[in-house]
Amino acid sequence: QVQLVESGGGLAQPGGSLRLSCTASGFDFSRYKLGWYRQALGNQRELVALILSTGTTQYVDSVKGRFTISRDNAMNTVYLLMNNLRPEDTAVYYCNAHSIQSEYWGQGTQLTVSS
Repeated sequence: QVQLVESGGGLAQPGGSLRLSCTASGFDFSRYKLGWYRQALGNQRELVALILSTGTTQYVDSVKGRFTISRDNAMNTVYLLMNNLRPEDTAVYYCNAHSIQSEYWGQGTQLTVSS
């Protein structure tokens, strides 16, 4: 059974840091492109960060220099380290695993950035 389980969301203060984790099971994790997406209330879901099986990373402009995506294939886990958080980072964050044959989503974890 394929599962992607996110954790680490919650309430953070502006300028603060938080790390999201997504642990996978049921598929060959190391072969997949992994991404973090987010969806703020009333907005479309957007790609935040991507990491390929090679380790190459990509980021949306609004998080460059603040967020870092990484993966641990031995632990079947992908991380999103978020620094210097802003209120506009408030959203539900989703983990995604994608290959040519298939795509999987986690259930999402809420991040709220507020003082």
